[in-house]
Amino acid sequence: MKLYTYYRSSAAYRVRIALNLKRLNYEACPIHLLKNQGENWRPEYLAINPQGLVPALEDRDKVFIQSLAIIEYLEEFYPEPSILPPNSNARAYVRAIAQIIACEVHPLNNLRVLNYLTDSLNCSDDQKRKWCCYWIYEGLAAIEKFLEGHNSKGKFCYGDNPTLADIFLVPQVYSAKRFDCDISKFPNIKNINEECLSLNEFSAAAPNNQSDAE
Repeated sequence: MKLYTYYRSSAAYRVRIALNLKRLNYEACPIHLLKNQGENWRPEYLAINPQGLVPALEDRDKVFIQSLAIIEYLEEFYPEPSILPPNSNARAYVRAIAQIIACEVHPLNNLRVLNYLTDSLNCSDDQKRKWCCYWIYEGLAAIEKFLEGHNSKGKFCYGDNPTLADIFLVPQVYSAKRFDCDISKFPNIKNINEECLSLNEFSAAAPNNQSDAE
């Protein structure tokens, strides 16, 4: 199993967490998104993932792309230990949290968007930071309310075991801190993030603990 990854990519971060929670061994293949005009645009990587993004996962002679699809694949093909709750209502709940991040927040803050803000709209670094923080704050505020209204309190987003929701939440909190966003109004998110990072599966997947970290 090979994971094409970049240490600071929140999408790749998610997959690293999932692989660790599933106790799956893999070979990390770093793809630097900034050096050499982006190693992700080299022909040899585009032959693996024509979209030119990370992560990509090679398993059983097949390539899987998009972090949510990769993680759902891992859950289906390697079902134990599970990263989804046992009943359909709970699974919908944790998937909703994951998709708030995957569909509503992260797409507005990824490298391609930030490059467009710079190259086409002439935004300053401070303007880009404010852009990122606005959308991150909007998404995390919704998740905080979601967590407050949920009737199954626990150490994690759902209960006392990490799930798909936590896999997506922790990298987004990392991204918020990287952009110096104020998330002090989200105590549930703060507590869950700290609980997750106390687990080796999460801490080992953290950007600063990757072989390509800078």
